[in-house]
Amino acid sequence: MSYAQRKKLSGNPTLAIFFTVVVVGSLMYAIVTGLAYNVIKKAAEDLKTFDVEEQPPPPEEPPPPPKDMPKVPPPPVTPPPLVRMEAPPPPIQTITTPVIPPVAPPPPMAPPPAPRKTQSAQSARGDLRSLFSTDDYPASALAAGAGGTAQARLSIGTDGRVVGCDLIRSTGNSALDAATCNILRRRAKFTPARDSNGNATTDTITTPSITWVVPPE
Repeated sequence: MSYAQRKKLSGNPTLAIFFTVVVVGSLMYAIVTGLAYNVIKKAAEDLKTFDVEEQPPPPEEPPPPPKDMPKVPPPPVTPPPLVRMEAPPPPIQTITTPVIPPVAPPPPMAPPPAPRKTQSAQSARGDLRSLFSTDDYPASALAAGAGGTAQARLSIGTDGRVVGCDLIRSTGNSALDAATCNILRRRAKFTPARDSNGNATTDTITTPSITWVVPPE
């Protein structure tokens, strides 16, 4: 500080005090700033040299064993439906075959003509009406006072016996009609018919009219 300045300050006490405060504050700031820098530097160095060892984490405890759980069957698995792939039908081949007309079989050979009948059957007992009597009158027809005339067509076998009887005329009374055919079957006997070779053959004849008359009492 120059002499002129010191003289000026000595003549003004307020200014001198202000100047002194400024100088002392500057010195204190410098001292505090330097000390703080050294402290911070020392702390940084201590941090660099301090090695913190991390403790390993405690081992994890194994989970407790699960309790006995009921066994649940897995849900049924439905297989997907099978899709049948149908093969396309084979192409239809049309084969045209010539139409051959059927060959008609030869006509069957005509059977030889039957031997011609040369002799008809003949009643062995004469007139067939003689086979009937008043004792043959059915009781029901007698009680009813029924009578009438019947006529029959008889079929004669090769042995001369009557094998069939068909009424072509009825008496009007069923009992008399039945009695007519029953008597002819049982009592009529015939000489069999003969063919051209002399062999016995069947024949059909028509009886004369057979009249039933109620007998007098």
